[in-house]
This record gives sequence, C-alpha cells and structure tokens, in this order.
Amino acid sequence: MMPLSVFLKQRGHEVLGSDRSYDHGKSPEKFKMLKDLGIVLCPQDGNGVKGCDYLVVSTAIEETIPDVKGAKDMDIPIIKRGKLLAEVFNKAKTSIGIAGTSGKSTVTGMIGTIFAATGNNPTVVNGGKVKNFSGPFQDIKVGNPDLFIAELDESDGSIEHYTPDIAVLNNIALDHKSIEEIESYFQKFLSRAKKAIIINIDDIRLKNIAGSLSGSAKIISYSLSDKAADLFADNIKYTKHGTEFTLNHTGQLYRVSLKVPGKHNIMNALAAIGAALVGGVNVTSAIEGLLSFEGIKRRLEYVGEQNGITIIDDFAHNPDKISASLETLKSFDGRLIIMFQPHGFGPLRLMGQEIIEAFSRNMSDEDIIIMPEVYYAGGTVDRSVTSAHIIDGLINKGKKALWFENREKIKPYFVKEAKTGDRIIIMGARDDSLSDFAKEILRSA
Repeated sequence: MMPLSVFLKQRGHEVLGSDRSYDHGKSPEKFKMLKDLGIVLCPQDGNGVKGCDYLVVSTAIEETIPDVKGAKDMDIPIIKRGKLLAEVFNKAKTSIGIAGTSGKSTVTGMIGTIFAATGNNPTVVNGGKVKNFSGPFQDIKVGNPDLFIAELDESDGSIEHYTPDIAVLNNIALDHKSIEEIESYFQKFLSRAKKAIIINIDDIRLKNIAGSLSGSAKIISYSLSDKAADLFADNIKYTKHGTEFTLNHTGQLYRVSLKVPGKHNIMNALAAIGAALVGGVNVTSAIEGLLSFEGIKRRLEYVGEQNGITIIDDFAHNPDKISASLETLKSFDGRLIIMFQPHGFGPLRLMGQEIIEAFSRNMSDEDIIIMPEVYYAGGTVDRSVTSAHIIDGLINKGKKALWFENREKIKPYFVKEAKTGDRIIIMGARDDSLSDFAKEILRSA
C-alpha cells in the first residue's frame, strides 16, 4: 500500500490514508515519511474517507473496518490495491511483471537496478526495499511511467489483473494458497504476456507450464542444471556476502559477480538478465548493472556483529524461503540461533507441517530455533494452529526448539545463550518491528 500511495502522490494525486498501526503508535518513522511527502494520515474511524473519489484497500482490510463502512454509506467506490496498480501498470508502453512464490522482490529490485544503471529511469513498485534506491521510500522508484517494473502478488489473486509485456516467473511452492491454485494463476499470467516470458525450467511445474503455452510471446528459459537453457549458470563460487558464476548465453561466456549470497540469488540474477535483454539492455550492461545491486532489505541482511556474535535480519516466512535462507547460512560455519515469528495464523494452519520440515531438514543438531506467538494484525481469525504446535513438531523431530510467550522474553535468552561464532537470525514477515528487534539484539549481544 505504501509504495502505491507514494507513486500516486508523486504523479500529482491527492492522497489520504489510514492504518491501524498508525492509530496504535507503531512504526512512527514510516508514517512520518508519508506525512513529509504530503500524504494526509487520518484515524481509522470512518471520517477520513469524506470527499474522497475512491477508497483503495488491501486484501487484508475487512468489511468491519470503519473506513470501509463509511465509504459504503457515502457511496464512495472501493477498489483493491492490486487492481488499481494493474490499471497503471497495464498502460505503460513497456511493462515487466515479476511473479513466483519466492524471490519476486529481489528479482524486481535487480531488474530495476539494471534499468536504472543503464540510464533508462524506470518506475519500480516493489514489495521490498531496494538498497540501491535513494530516499526514504526504497520500495518505490517513480520514474518514466512508460517503463514500469512491478512485483505481482498471487496470494490475493490480484495477479489476474495484469497483462505484462514481459512476464517473469521464478518458481511455484506452497505459500498462501494450494499448489493447484497458484499453478492456475501463474499459467493464466504467462498466457497474457504480450512480448516475452522469462521462466525457470529447473522448476518442473514451470517447465510443464511453459511446454503447454501457446501464443506469440517468446519464451526465454534459465537454469542451473540444463545447459540447453537460454541462460545457464555454471562454475559457481559462493562466499558469505556474495556469489560468482559463469553465464552461458547463446554460446558466449560471461563472468558474473553478485553482492548477494546463495544459490537462489543466482536464479534471481538469471531471471533479471533475461528480462533486461528483452527490454533492450545488452548482456554486458545487464551484468554490470547486477554488479551494483546491493540487495533487498531483510533478505539475509547483515545487521552487525557484537562480541563475535553476528545478527542477521531475514524475511523468510514460507517453506521455500526458509529452506533457501537456511541452505545459504549453512554453507558456512557457525551455530544458528533462529527466532522465527510466523506472519499469520492462516498461513501457519495451511503450511505448518511444511514449515516444520523446512527447519528440521536444514538445521544441524547444534542449531536452536525459538518461536514467539504468531504475529497478529487484528481481525477475526482461526487460531487452532499456533507457534507452540510448530515447536512441538520440531521437538518431535529431535531439534532444539523453544517457545516463548513474546519477544521480550526471548531477548534475555539470546544474551544468556549466544556465544562467539554464533549467528542470530531474526526471521519473519509482515511485522515492521522485527528489524527494530534485530537492532535491539545487536545492542544487547
């Protein structure tokens, strides 16, 4: 919601907004940035919508919210965030939409960085903060509206509103919906691409989808295992803070260096290069642009080190992301002490067993996982599966797993337990205060 509101304000619209977190005094820095831009913040009491042309809501907003009730009483049209963003996106002369269960924000940031580095001044709307983008709003870059790069969301179905020139699809894995539902969304998304499809053929489901597509859009494949792919990565070298590999493109070999670690980021880079090539950037310039990419905030983000203890802030919240983060972390020595805060009761109920498997498969016997209760943003919700259930499952798998009632009770445990050489990982999504908590742990380590 915040990137969209910033985009609309900078395009000359009058923007007002309400947020439950604002009413509760949470994340004051974020709301101050919005005010400084000239966006008016109102209490979420139903009065702020008076005189508005539209009420724009995220899919997390329930019918019981006073602003929604107020808009209905005043016959103010209500439009979902994804649909409004799609209207702007679809008008661009060149639109690049990035989808997939994991890696969307990073690929969007990589593509945006490449186009910005080559002087193309794109507009970028992302789900994560791109470190390369200056200013307070790093998840949005308002540039040329006719070169529009956006992360698209399948979790709320809004991906169905987009008709991209270039469609990028990273992977399919369990997240907010069943695999079958996600697969259906992605197949339709690719079928609407007008110019090109950039697709990961190491994902067997995507490979099958690509084989079933009919249409004029060119398919560009990328892979770490299939040398016949249009973009193939080989001779990989991993470091703690980066990655290197050889890119094979049309028989030509290029050395690529990244400032972000892990195999998953090589896949992300291949996707970004593919989109850039279709968008008119030559391969050498695309690689140079990637070299400048600093990463996305809260994606295995190094917070700092104190007394030999490293603190890392990470967004991982579904089984696929958890596995990718832990696989990267376990490439190097050092015990992991992981605090994982689930981002909702619904997702935990849907994929709790898969989350247990992801942690148990990627943790060593010495690693520790800690969980507070599930992040709760309000509203009605089924709480039949909780953090305690996940901890019980991990204990049954033979893992060192602990449940705490809240984060404040976890802090003293970190101080007592962590020792030189350990890495403390603060992991979870949706809750802006997780990054603040990571900084608190650094100060007390």
